[in-house]
Amino acid sequence: MKDINVIIAGAAGEGIHTVGDILARTISAQGYAVFTWQEYESRIRGGQNSYSIRISEKPRNAPLLQADALLGLNDGAVNKYKPLLKEEGILIAQRQSRKRMITIPFGEVAKEELNDKIFANTIAIGALTGVLGADLDTLNQVLAEKFKKKGQGIVQGNLSAAQKGYRQATQQCKGMCAWKLPRQEARYYLVSGNEAIPLAATFAGCRFIAAYPMTPSTGIINYLAKEGELLGIFAEQAEDEIAAINMALGVSYSGARAMTATSGGGFALMVEGISLSGMTETPVVVILAQRPGPATGLPTRTAQGELLFSINAGHGEFPRLVLAPSDPYDAFHKIVKAFNLADKYQMPVIVLTDHFLADSQFSVLDFHLNTVSPTSYIADPQKIRDYKRYQLTKNGISPRLCPGQSRHLVGVDSDEHDEEGHITEDLDVMVRSMVKKRLSKLDSLKQEISLPEETNVNDADIVFVGWGSSRGALLEGLRLLKQEGNKVGMIHFTELWPLPEFSFPNGKTYITVESNATGQLARLLRSEYSVSFKGTISRYDGLPLTGEYIRSNFNEYYR
Repeated sequence: MKDINVIIAGAAGEGIHTVGDILARTISAQGYAVFTWQEYESRIRGGQNSYSIRISEKPRNAPLLQADALLGLNDGAVNKYKPLLKEEGILIAQRQSRKRMITIPFGEVAKEELNDKIFANTIAIGALTGVLGADLDTLNQVLAEKFKKKGQGIVQGNLSAAQKGYRQATQQCKGMCAWKLPRQEARYYLVSGNEAIPLAATFAGCRFIAAYPMTPSTGIINYLAKEGELLGIFAEQAEDEIAAINMALGVSYSGARAMTATSGGGFALMVEGISLSGMTETPVVVILAQRPGPATGLPTRTAQGELLFSINAGHGEFPRLVLAPSDPYDAFHKIVKAFNLADKYQMPVIVLTDHFLADSQFSVLDFHLNTVSPTSYIADPQKIRDYKRYQLTKNGISPRLCPGQSRHLVGVDSDEHDEEGHITEDLDVMVRSMVKKRLSKLDSLKQEISLPEETNVNDADIVFVGWGSSRGALLEGLRLLKQEGNKVGMIHFTELWPLPEFSFPNGKTYITVESNATGQLARLLRSEYSVSFKGTISRYDGLPLTGEYIRSNFNEYYR
């Protein structure tokens, strides 16, 4: 089975994202599963960044660090990333620096043969396509679609540039390039987390998003600002995160589904709004895209550092739901569930993503839209005579009407209140009843929480426990460790609060795998399930977990 990892490296502003995106879409169009991820510095220009593309016949949605092929767009990029190139790998660059390489002076060829250095990167794309044994015609189709709005002259220039790079690479490849990527029948959706989330929100009936730009969540509101009119969602860039969540709450109070999206620093500002949602019982969906902190931290890197923050955010005690999807397919389904349960239980729902999930592209065969659907829980005013917004009920869920929907008065208050929404100081009866009412929702909500995914647990001696976007790396880590003769399994959580009724099998050694320094999942599971962990494999350098990282850390510390 083919499993090829390509790294495209260059400076910020040099176009590596465009190069990577064109190549990824070319390979995907030929029927192969593609997984991409990026690592880049927090700067507009300069530095050296990379765009990695993993190519396989079936989806392997986990990053690799070692490269089979490395395209370096400048000398600094070659020097930084060449250590990641396998000994038998192939370097594509402008200057000769090793035996196994394709040497093409992209800029010089573009200037001398096409009269414009702007085509240098397309020459590089053509060369890399040739090295991989992919189809030039497919690349031409992707290029034509990419540049069609810029006119036929630009399209033709790019097609000529790709052909020149392709031919020079294939000529130099003789006896060295072993890869062939003929067309396959499979057709995958190539989608990132930040693309799946707004599409899912639209499907779920969301009609409003307010957000303040903050990496890595910005792509969500950017997508909806660009496509909102088509999708039927109004996108508002708020002046700050405090305004963003309060706008979303106001829209939700009026009866429309609403959301906001941010990262850790912005979520810190939203905490009072989370409590407002809890007290007024106004549904809202909050996307919390994690990155390393504290403070500004590493704004363009990834982490899983806000698990406990999200579960405990807000003053006072009130119910909330916390979800952490593993990939874009899971994100789509989790977002629909988030909106449905936010409405049903009239509470805030926090969806944890991270930089890795937000910006990486995954290959998905089918989103199975027939298995999920939006469900409205706004009450029918025709069936209500004496309306009380906070009516005490057995399951804690009061009938929810919206202002202007009918003749009924909708009383809402952020102070503690009685059933009609009036401020109360009835400490002995009403206050105690309202606190119990809100918290009692958790009993029913727990029954709607999915159990964690279990893989090879029965036959395992060692069981890795992870959450969120770590799933792909965990599965690859299991595969590598099983090849070494280890009996290993996995338990993976994507619905984290409230936790479901679940029993960890006895007689196993448990190790959590997390992208944080303090083992937050281990702390949570110890407190809720009284399960013991031998330790935690932690990654907190801003890079994503990989199967090889899990394998090597297990062998070094726990074997």
